[in-house]
Amino acid sequence: MAGVVPLMIVDGAGVVLRWSSQAEMLLGRSADEVVGRSVTPLLTRPAEAAAPAEPAPDEVVLYDADGRVAAGDLRVRPLLRNGVVHWAVFPAPAQEALTPEVGTVVLQAMFMRAPVGLVVLDTKLRIMSANKTAQTLCGTDTEHLLGCHLADVYGFTSPGEVEAMLRGVLNSGVSAPERELRVRPADSSVGERMVGLSAFRLQDRQGTVLGVAVAMIDVGEREKARARLGVLDSVRKRVGQSLDVVVTCQDVAEALVPGFADVAVVEVVDSVARGEEPPLGPLDRSLPLRRAALRHSGPGQYRQAYPLGDVRALPFPTPFSQALTDLKPRVVTLDADTPWLTADPARAEAIRDFGSRTLLAVPLTLRGTVLGLLSLYRTEQAGSFDEMEVALASEVAAHTALSLDNARRYTREHTIATTVQRHLLAPSPSSQTAVETAHLFLPGDQGADGCWDALALPGARVALALCEVAGEGIYTAIATGQLRTTLNVLTALDLEPDELLARLNDTATRLAQERAALPHGDPLRQQTLTATCVYAVYDPLSRTCTIARAGHPAPMITHPDGTTEDPDLPDGPPLGRAEGPPFAQATIPLAEGSVLAFYTNSLLSASRTGLPSDPDLLGQVLADPHRPLQEMCDDVLYRLHDDARPGDFVLLLARTHGLAADHVGTWQLDHHPSAAGTARAHAQRQLSAWGVDDETAYATEVIVSELVTNAVRYGTPPLLLRIIKDRTLTCEVSDSSPSAPHLRHARTVDEGGRGLFICAQLAQRWGTRYSTDGKTVWTEQALQPHTDSHSGMAASATGPVPQ
Repeated sequence: MAGVVPLMIVDGAGVVLRWSSQAEMLLGRSADEVVGRSVTPLLTRPAEAAAPAEPAPDEVVLYDADGRVAAGDLRVRPLLRNGVVHWAVFPAPAQEALTPEVGTVVLQAMFMRAPVGLVVLDTKLRIMSANKTAQTLCGTDTEHLLGCHLADVYGFTSPGEVEAMLRGVLNSGVSAPERELRVRPADSSVGERMVGLSAFRLQDRQGTVLGVAVAMIDVGEREKARARLGVLDSVRKRVGQSLDVVVTCQDVAEALVPGFADVAVVEVVDSVARGEEPPLGPLDRSLPLRRAALRHSGPGQYRQAYPLGDVRALPFPTPFSQALTDLKPRVVTLDADTPWLTADPARAEAIRDFGSRTLLAVPLTLRGTVLGLLSLYRTEQAGSFDEMEVALASEVAAHTALSLDNARRYTREHTIATTVQRHLLAPSPSSQTAVETAHLFLPGDQGADGCWDALALPGARVALALCEVAGEGIYTAIATGQLRTTLNVLTALDLEPDELLARLNDTATRLAQERAALPHGDPLRQQTLTATCVYAVYDPLSRTCTIARAGHPAPMITHPDGTTEDPDLPDGPPLGRAEGPPFAQATIPLAEGSVLAFYTNSLLSASRTGLPSDPDLLGQVLADPHRPLQEMCDDVLYRLHDDARPGDFVLLLARTHGLAADHVGTWQLDHHPSAAGTARAHAQRQLSAWGVDDETAYATEVIVSELVTNAVRYGTPPLLLRIIKDRTLTCEVSDSSPSAPHLRHARTVDEGGRGLFICAQLAQRWGTRYSTDGKTVWTEQALQPHTDSHSGMAASATGPVPQ
């Protein structure tokens, strides 16, 4: 029937598996009506239909939906697919119809050469005939088979089940589909194996039951192939889910034991475990390997040759060193006389204790580099490794090597990102007179990077900032460092919080636009830059805190009496957006001893992992504002669960302090040229009362004189002079003019223009800050120990010095 398309294909249970278009035309039934259903209705003649002519022995008659004979010249042939016997129904034109002689030849060929074992049973289920394959499956010839029951010859592990199945086929005529059974023939040379067994009833033209035909096929190789696929599927599902090198090695060992091996040992090149580039093969014998994973199937403890985490070079010469030299797998039989075991006594002892008899050493290689070695052991009961299993182990090793390389790359990137982050973040905010600070920092597993700062501002004020950048990896750490650097620069300009966030947003927007302009293949292009920030300025003189937010949670405030407050502060859009509403700020009065708690968004989104996400819970930790701040941070840490965090967890605590009244001198000045002399007199008396050394006092008098003179000359009333003695000496002159002073370098012939230049030379820092009421020009000087001399002091220019 070569070249002829079958009308249909039926399995051993009589279920239609395939229905051709020709069958649809002949019988008027679509494939949807037939496929997956029993073929019996197609073979059954309705009672009212006329009986057809007697069919030939191998002829099949099909009836259409009206009971008419639709196809009466068909032939049935066995079809072997994947070791399972199916039956194909072919059209048989008159010129190709088989003669009885040809049918006999086909039947003889099935019995003599078919790879399927065929056994014919009589009505008492005794063997009448068996082909060569059936005899081979049980290791017995025909003489010893005839007259025996099937279960007695093949030694089925469940003979009652087989007997019931055959009896059911004989009585009902319903064919039994293939089922897998384990057989243990009496002939010990054959050994135990798995067979697939199916059966159908035999009857003549008159319908007389003649017996049962049994088809058997050795499915041992199929089972082995299925087991190998199961092992490979387990490895692919499990290995590669983690980005940790050691965990990946452990997953490999657990996926292979006990399904594929009795013992699995995974060793990786030590530098690979640290995230470094793997060496090119062949591997240098001196390079150390780290024992990363071990798994065994035996009961109790396994005597390990070396503990997990042990780092050492592999002994030479051994199959392990050879596998890493030519990068080919090695299958080695182990016994007491194996010579190479003397090169590694510890490993030899472990092998003997477990009873290992076969070793398969497979190198873990990727693109010509060596990442490690996979060693698999089997005991005598498990047998040796065949060629197919070696090929499977090589495929497992290739998948493992790729997963290890991914984990190594992540380890390397994570190490770099952590290093960059550690060097970019403030190690510990320095405490100021006005603010005492402490912080808690826990790196997150993924999600966001956080940074914080506490920066001194002129006038004994302190800026407190906390930012969070969405994303992970080295690029997020770099973006965090860029924003932190920008934040420090903007803080030095002494801007109002809302204006500072607006300028910081300009930088973040520019960085986001640079990412969007990257080539389409660059993965950084897909990471949208989004950041949040909260920025606050605390003034110890007015005891107020001005706060502005950019998509970040507002700080929690704990007052000296222990009450907590979650202030309702205006919020702005996250950083990195070109469009959005302007940033706003709010000023809050704070009593001395209040505690401000700044924290990252990960605290709010951590409720899924058991972290304190409720402000009331954080308030419980901060309920006693008089506790040491670091103790409060530790208390928060102890309440955290050791689960994955969605980002860096940062908590910045700041306790406010006021500045003593006797450390500040403030004077209202007339808008008159004589104001400079009055200011010098006020400064002289105040500095003398503070015990400031003569050199610093003289320089301060010069600075005060120049600043007041410029304010009188170019500013508008009212004028205010303030001198603050803190860690530094600060001089401030305020007026209501919004015009900005600037430093000039006067020429030799100029009579003025040196005022701010002289102030800049005498002070460490100087600058201008603006408010709704005008501006303040300030200078800062370092305080020196008191001394009676002041040599080398530059003389002050007299008279008004234009800006």
